[in-house]
Amino acid sequence: MIYWDLFLAFFIPNIIGYGGGPAIIPLIEAEVVGRYGWMTSQAFAETLALGNALPSPIATKMAGYVGYEVAGVGGAFVAVAATVIPSLLLMLGALGLLYRHRDSPRVKRMSQWVRPVIAIMMAWLTLGFLLESFNTSGAIHTLIISIVAAVALVRFKTHPAFVVMGALVYGGVFLG
Repeated sequence: MIYWDLFLAFFIPNIIGYGGGPAIIPLIEAEVVGRYGWMTSQAFAETLALGNALPSPIATKMAGYVGYEVAGVGGAFVAVAATVIPSLLLMLGALGLLYRHRDSPRVKRMSQWVRPVIAIMMAWLTLGFLLESFNTSGAIHTLIISIVAAVALVRFKTHPAFVVMGALVYGGVFLG
Protein backbone atom coordinates (compact mmCIF):
# COMPACT_ATOMS: atom_id res chain seq x y z
CA MET A 1 0.00 0.00 0.00
CA ILE A 2 2.87 2.42 0.73
CA TYR A 3 4.14 2.02 -2.84
CA TRP A 4 0.72 2.92 -4.20
CA ASP A 5 0.55 5.98 -1.93
CA LEU A 6 4.04 7.02 -3.08
CA PHE A 7 3.04 6.53 -6.69
CA LEU A 8 -0.09 8.68 -6.30
CA ALA A 9 1.72 11.34 -4.24
CA PHE A 10 4.10 12.00 -7.14
CA PHE A 11 2.00 10.94 -10.13
CA ILE A 12 -0.91 13.31 -9.45
CA PRO A 13 1.18 16.50 -9.06
CA ASN A 14 3.19 15.58 -12.14
CA ILE A 15 0.14 14.75 -14.25
CA ILE A 16 -1.71 17.99 -13.39
CA GLY A 17 1.31 20.26 -12.91
CA TYR A 18 2.27 22.47 -15.82
CA GLY A 19 5.52 24.37 -16.04
CA GLY A 20 8.19 21.99 -14.82
CA GLY A 21 9.70 21.36 -11.41
CA PRO A 22 9.16 24.76 -9.80
CA ALA A 23 5.47 24.69 -10.73
CA ILE A 24 4.81 21.28 -9.19
CA ILE A 25 6.79 21.74 -5.96
CA PRO A 26 3.76 23.25 -4.16
CA LEU A 27 1.65 20.32 -5.36
CA ILE A 28 4.22 17.81 -4.14
CA GLU A 29 4.41 19.61 -0.80
CA ALA A 30 0.63 19.38 -0.46
CA GLU A 31 0.84 15.60 -0.92
CA VAL A 32 4.02 14.82 1.05
CA VAL A 33 3.45 17.22 3.96
CA GLY A 34 -0.28 17.87 3.97
CA ARG A 35 -1.95 14.69 2.78
CA TYR A 36 0.39 11.88 3.84
CA GLY A 37 2.44 13.58 6.58
CA TRP A 38 5.70 11.93 5.52
CA MET A 39 7.64 15.13 6.23
CA THR A 40 7.20 18.34 8.15
CA SER A 41 7.19 21.66 6.33
CA GLN A 42 10.66 22.33 7.72
CA ALA A 43 12.03 18.99 6.48
CA PHE A 44 10.44 19.59 3.07
CA ALA A 45 12.00 23.05 2.88
CA GLU A 46 15.41 21.62 3.77
CA THR A 47 15.03 18.86 1.19
CA LEU A 48 14.03 21.41 -1.43
CA ALA A 49 17.02 23.62 -0.56
CA LEU A 50 19.42 20.70 -0.81
CA GLY A 51 17.78 19.52 -4.04
CA ASN A 52 18.18 22.97 -5.57
CA ALA A 53 21.89 22.92 -4.77
CA LEU A 54 22.41 19.69 -6.72
CA PRO A 55 22.34 19.25 -10.51
CA SER A 56 19.45 17.66 -12.44
CA PRO A 57 15.69 18.23 -12.32
CA ILE A 58 14.34 19.12 -8.88
CA ALA A 59 11.19 16.97 -9.07
CA THR A 60 13.07 13.73 -9.64
CA LYS A 61 15.52 14.50 -6.83
CA MET A 62 12.67 15.25 -4.46
CA ALA A 63 10.84 12.08 -5.49
CA GLY A 64 13.92 9.93 -5.06
CA TYR A 65 14.69 11.33 -1.63
CA VAL A 66 11.14 11.20 -0.28
CA GLY A 67 10.56 7.75 -1.76
CA TYR A 68 13.75 6.44 -0.18
CA GLU A 69 12.91 7.96 3.22
CA VAL A 70 9.41 6.48 3.15
CA ALA A 71 10.04 3.01 1.66
CA GLY A 72 13.72 2.47 0.88
CA VAL A 73 15.12 1.74 -2.57
CA GLY A 74 11.80 0.40 -3.87
CA GLY A 75 10.05 3.56 -2.71
CA ALA A 76 12.65 5.73 -4.44
CA PHE A 77 12.15 3.79 -7.68
CA VAL A 78 8.35 4.05 -7.50
CA ALA A 79 8.40 7.78 -6.69
CA VAL A 80 10.87 8.62 -9.48
CA ALA A 81 8.90 6.51 -11.97
CA ALA A 82 5.69 8.28 -10.93
CA THR A 83 7.46 11.59 -11.51
CA VAL A 84 8.79 10.74 -14.97
CA ILE A 85 5.93 8.70 -16.47
CA PRO A 86 3.34 11.53 -16.63
CA SER A 87 5.72 13.88 -18.38
CA LEU A 88 6.76 11.24 -20.84
CA LEU A 89 3.19 10.23 -21.69
CA LEU A 90 1.88 13.76 -21.91
CA MET A 91 4.81 14.96 -23.98
CA LEU A 92 4.38 12.16 -26.47
CA GLY A 93 0.63 12.69 -26.64
CA ALA A 94 0.58 16.47 -26.80
CA LEU A 95 3.68 17.14 -28.86
CA GLY A 96 2.08 16.30 -32.19
CA LEU A 97 -1.08 18.24 -31.39
CA LEU A 98 0.72 21.35 -30.18
CA TYR A 99 3.15 21.24 -33.07
CA ARG A 100 0.30 21.19 -35.58
CA HIS A 101 -1.40 24.15 -33.87
CA ARG A 102 1.66 26.11 -32.72
CA ASP A 103 0.55 29.28 -34.52
CA SER A 104 -2.99 29.15 -33.15
CA PRO A 105 -4.03 32.14 -31.02
CA ARG A 106 -5.84 29.75 -28.65
CA VAL A 107 -2.67 27.82 -27.90
CA LYS A 108 -0.76 31.06 -27.30
CA ARG A 109 -3.50 32.36 -24.95
CA MET A 110 -3.54 29.07 -23.05
CA SER A 111 0.15 29.41 -22.29
CA GLN A 112 -0.29 33.02 -21.20
CA TRP A 113 -3.07 32.11 -18.75
CA VAL A 114 -1.04 29.39 -17.08
CA ARG A 115 1.90 31.63 -16.14
CA PRO A 116 0.06 33.75 -13.53
CA VAL A 117 -1.33 30.64 -11.85
CA ILE A 118 2.20 29.22 -11.50
CA ALA A 119 3.45 32.55 -10.16
CA ILE A 120 0.72 32.60 -7.50
CA MET A 121 1.45 29.00 -6.49
CA MET A 122 5.18 29.78 -6.15
CA ALA A 123 4.39 32.92 -4.13
CA TRP A 124 2.16 30.88 -1.81
CA LEU A 125 4.91 28.29 -1.33
CA THR A 126 7.47 31.04 -0.65
CA LEU A 127 5.18 32.67 1.92
CA GLY A 128 4.72 29.32 3.64
CA PHE A 129 8.48 28.79 3.80
CA LEU A 130 8.99 32.34 5.08
CA LEU A 131 6.46 31.89 7.88
CA GLU A 132 7.95 28.49 8.75
CA SER A 133 11.41 30.07 8.88
CA PHE A 134 10.17 32.83 11.20
CA ASN A 135 8.67 30.20 13.50
CA THR A 136 11.65 27.84 13.57
CA SER A 137 14.72 30.04 13.02
CA GLY A 138 13.52 33.39 14.28
CA ALA A 139 13.07 36.75 12.61
CA ILE A 140 16.71 37.84 12.86
CA HIS A 141 18.15 34.78 11.10
CA THR A 142 15.37 34.78 8.52
CA LEU A 143 15.96 38.44 7.69
CA ILE A 144 19.74 38.02 7.52
CA ILE A 145 19.47 35.08 5.13
CA SER A 146 16.76 36.81 3.04
CA ILE A 147 18.62 40.09 2.68
CA VAL A 148 21.99 38.49 1.92
CA ALA A 149 20.35 36.14 -0.60
CA ALA A 150 18.49 39.00 -2.31
CA VAL A 151 21.65 41.13 -2.57
CA ALA A 152 23.70 38.19 -3.85
CA LEU A 153 21.11 37.29 -6.47
CA VAL A 154 20.13 40.76 -7.68
CA ARG A 155 23.21 42.92 -7.20
CA PHE A 156 26.02 40.42 -7.70
CA LYS A 157 24.16 38.01 -10.02
CA THR A 158 25.33 35.04 -7.93
CA HIS A 159 24.15 31.66 -9.16
CA PRO A 160 21.19 30.44 -7.04
CA ALA A 161 23.00 27.19 -6.18
CA PHE A 162 25.74 29.18 -4.43
CA VAL A 163 23.14 31.23 -2.56
CA VAL A 164 21.44 28.03 -1.37
CA MET A 165 24.78 26.54 -0.33
CA GLY A 166 25.62 29.75 1.54
CA ALA A 167 22.30 29.60 3.37
CA LEU A 168 22.96 25.95 4.23
CA VAL A 169 26.38 26.85 5.65
CA TYR A 170 24.90 29.77 7.61
CA GLY A 171 22.21 27.47 9.01
CA GLY A 172 24.78 24.83 9.91
CA VAL A 173 26.99 27.32 11.73
CA PHE A 174 24.43 29.55 13.46
CA LEU A 175 21.32 27.38 13.70
CA GLY A 176 22.81 23.88 14.00
